[in-house]
Amino acid sequence: MFKKIFKNMNQESAENIEKDEVNAETLSENQEEQQPELSIEEQLQEDLAKEKDKFLRLFAEYDNFKKRTAKERIDLFKSANQEVLQSMLPVLDDFDRAMIEITKSEDETLIKGVELIHEKLKSTLVSKGLEIVELKAGDVFDADFAEAITQIPSPNMKGKIVDVIEKGYKLGDKIIRFPKVVIGQ
Repeated sequence: MFKKIFKNMNQESAENIEKDEVNAETLSENQEEQQPELSIEEQLQEDLAKEKDKFLRLFAEYDNFKKRTAKERIDLFKSANQEVLQSMLPVLDDFDRAMIEITKSEDETLIKGVELIHEKLKSTLVSKGLEIVELKAGDVFDADFAEAITQIPSPNMKGKIVDVIEKGYKLGDKIIRFPKVVIGQ
């Protein structure tokens, strides 16, 4: 008797398992039917679109790389002279001071000779991109373009430049030496 009951239970379990398998197959077939299969042509078009997108992205990345390296190269060439020009600035300052003292002498040939050398040096540095930062007494002080060394009491020149102690220079758009100024307080 136990054998019959056990046998019936096994048969019922087997039938339930078979029903579950059939239901699972039917469910998966229905899901597949809901998602239509792509034809070979549609699949190829989708693959082609993906490849085109990859190509366009790679091309844009390469183009950006070329532009960036070209810009870096131009910036390097522009600023390559910066160190040399900065080391020449004290020589230019000495020449400016010498010109002031030489003009006090009466020897015209000496004055003319030194002026020629001074102008040649200035024109050579200007041809390499060096420019003077234009500031004069009476201009409003701007910390972005000048360095204040000291302040002196001056009621009518408050916040303005009283005197330019040392000239400033820039190379292109970049200031390589800020002018040193005295400002009114």
